[in-house]
Amino acid sequence: EYKQKYREHVVREFRWYREEDSCPEESSSISSHYTALTITRKPWSKHGAKHRAVGTNHGCANTGNGPATVTTTTQALFKQDDDGQTPQVMVLVGAPGMGKTMTVRKVMVEWGEGTLHTQFDYVFCIDCKGIALPKEASVADLVSQCCPHWGVLAGKILDEQKKVLFIFDGFEALGFSLVQPKAELSSDPMEVKPLETTLMSLLKKTVLPKASLLITTRPTALQSLGQCLEGEHYAEILGFSAAMREEYFHRYFENNNKGDMAFSFARGNEVLYSLCLIPIMSWTVCTILEQELCRKKNLLECSKATTWMTMSYLSWLLKRRNRDNPQVLQQFLHQLCSLAANGIWKHKDLFEEKEIKDCGLDQPDLLPLFLNEKISKEGEDHGNIYSFSHLHLQEFFAAMFYVLEDSEEIVSDSGGLEKDVNKLLESYSESRKDLNITVQFLFGLVSQKPIEYVDKTIGCRISAQAREDLLRWVQRKHRGISYPGQALKVSELDTFHFLFEMNEKSFVQSALGPFTDLDLQDIKLTLYDQMALSFCIRQWAGLGCVTLRGCSFHRQDHGAELDASVPCSGASGAGGHPGSLTERRREELHSPIHPLCQALLHSGSDLRVLRLQWCRLSESCCAELAALLAEHPSLAQLELGDSTLGDGSVHLLCEGLRSPGCHLRVLR
Repeated sequence: EYKQKYREHVVREFRWYREEDSCPEESSSISSHYTALTITRKPWSKHGAKHRAVGTNHGCANTGNGPATVTTTTQALFKQDDDGQTPQVMVLVGAPGMGKTMTVRKVMVEWGEGTLHTQFDYVFCIDCKGIALPKEASVADLVSQCCPHWGVLAGKILDEQKKVLFIFDGFEALGFSLVQPKAELSSDPMEVKPLETTLMSLLKKTVLPKASLLITTRPTALQSLGQCLEGEHYAEILGFSAAMREEYFHRYFENNNKGDMAFSFARGNEVLYSLCLIPIMSWTVCTILEQELCRKKNLLECSKATTWMTMSYLSWLLKRRNRDNPQVLQQFLHQLCSLAANGIWKHKDLFEEKEIKDCGLDQPDLLPLFLNEKISKEGEDHGNIYSFSHLHLQEFFAAMFYVLEDSEEIVSDSGGLEKDVNKLLESYSESRKDLNITVQFLFGLVSQKPIEYVDKTIGCRISAQAREDLLRWVQRKHRGISYPGQALKVSELDTFHFLFEMNEKSFVQSALGPFTDLDLQDIKLTLYDQMALSFCIRQWAGLGCVTLRGCSFHRQDHGAELDASVPCSGASGAGGHPGSLTERRREELHSPIHPLCQALLHSGSDLRVLRLQWCRLSESCCAELAALLAEHPSLAQLELGDSTLGDGSVHLLCEGLRSPGCHLRVLR
């Protein structure tokens, strides 16, 4: 009877969870929201195996040339492996935000509901991060922590030698030495000893030798943990696969249309999508997009760019540190950014232990939040290997290196690297196109919100000079592309992404002010590309000519909801016929060029020439163009070098041409 009551207690305790930054009423069910993770079982030796970090191949988990890895699931963690061995001690490794605690919750609920892990009579979870553990305790006392009202039964359960699984979640948070004299270890589950001695007794199997253990930890605790375990097996959480990312978005939103829309937004942004490999980053992105959808009902004008979402992830990380001296955090971040920047310049994403110590980054409270530790191979004498959780996070901190101001209190060693924004920008322009993401983050970091966040939360200042350098670079870069006597044009999509990343209208107006032409060729424009382009076009008062050659537009299948807040003003206003063919076709087809056409209609637009050549325009695109013809006050020339237009498309264009609001003079 008490076993059944304990199961019910476990389900109540672990089924519902709430992320730290969400509202109290926003609890979620583990059953409906949990998404399977990529977990690999690893035949590591005591000294582990060196391998590359998660994400060093832009979101692909790469285990290098080490021992073979086998993908597994939470259900199979304690099942026989290929060698016929059933693990008794399983260590589940993962960087912060990879989903270790959620996995533990899933295991607890599955056991409580009797659906999985039924080989165990009891499963007890000890939250090493969240509960106040006594200085002295017996194993029975630890069990009582898991079921506080049944302390008397703890001894009875352990006496009967039931099949028990102990879960220690966040083992690295305990923070004490695991070296204990063997003579002091306990063999009696009722014996009260210093807490570290009792835990060591469980780990060393001197007490309850038949009990199974599941230990979740960050990589930094692996070496010390491995020294006190016997016969342990290892598994590592590598994050979400591509299919899992999509599933997570749909589980989070529950509404299919919103889930599709949010995932399409993330999928179109290569950097953001890659970062969503980290589960907590997927949660961060979904949370921000949910707020945008509640506020605007669409994502066409979402102002939250990649940098701000990454800043939100940084905020989540910093809340998991001990509240140390602010100056310690500032010093650490300066040195971390220096390490990241040096690595980016040298095409380096793995760092030796000596480099970490030389930079002053060997701080146990902060280091595990930002860097993964990879235990080196036996016989290698350079110590452990470290890497950022994801290459894009290294690029983010590298960008921060260039904009953080040094203060008198901060002694920063940049490892000989010059903090010169212009040198970074020129290198990107001339030959180092791999610096693209770092430059993108650079623009995002000098926008107002990140400046305020870094100042308020971390106590660091972002350089005002960097903004001026970026503005001059954008203008100089594109002036150099245009030939003398020609109209000044912008012909690189990256420029629009850089400006969208900053997301400040006045800066975009200043940056694009000298230019009159937009010219892009042979680009597959994702929804995110179109959002960046549209944002810039809306601020670009002097834009007179738009040329897109050989470009294709991402088809947004859920345009109805995307366009929900944008009225189809189209030909109906101009022609006076609410049921006109143009408007009906726009409503039915949800054109992929809708964001572009809406942007070109902004007040103050001086557009005179629009060329869409070899862009494979569909009928819905022609409906959108007809509406543009009917409404734009200055559009005089339209060129559609495309042989695929059918009769239906031409009928739609003719309706736009007949509109009293059409000022077109040349149609090619």
